[in-house]
Amino acid sequence: MTQLLQRLCNGFERGAVWLAGLGALIVLIQMVWISYGVTARYLFNAPDRMVTEATALLLFPVAFAGLAFALKEDAYPKVTMLTDLLPTGLRHVANVLNTALMLGVGGFFALAGVSATIGSFQSGAASEILLWPRYLFWAPGATALVIFSLYAALRLALLLLRGPERKG
Repeated sequence: MTQLLQRLCNGFERGAVWLAGLGALIVLIQMVWISYGVTARYLFNAPDRMVTEATALLLFPVAFAGLAFALKEDAYPKVTMLTDLLPTGLRHVANVLNTALMLGVGGFFALAGVSATIGSFQSGAASEILLWPRYLFWAPGATALVIFSLYAALRLALLLLRGPERKG
């Protein structure tokens, strides 16, 4: 069972790298588009009407694209001053609680993101200026949140199955 969960975790970790890469690509697109918008507005006195709305709509997917990668790399900020003093068993309990909390928060946001994606798809809502379907902006962020939540659930299951790691 543990080997299966570990293989699934490895698959999600590869997906996390791809999602982070996609997020980086979106940031690059935003950077180029905003630079173009500033240049067009101030050098050529021809403002691009789409740049503000498009880059703002791209903020949602980019905000969550790196969540699973940060979990993979253990890159979330932590204060370990107290947990480092705990015995191995209690440190493991703190790690389980921390992962469960991440799963709970991620799951809540994943549910909200999926609900927003479905709602915007069903309503046919479009952006005000671009007239692009809003679900196209909700779907990547919701996908990233679902992947993060599934990955956090796998990590939690592995923590529970393996128990505290002994030093030695």
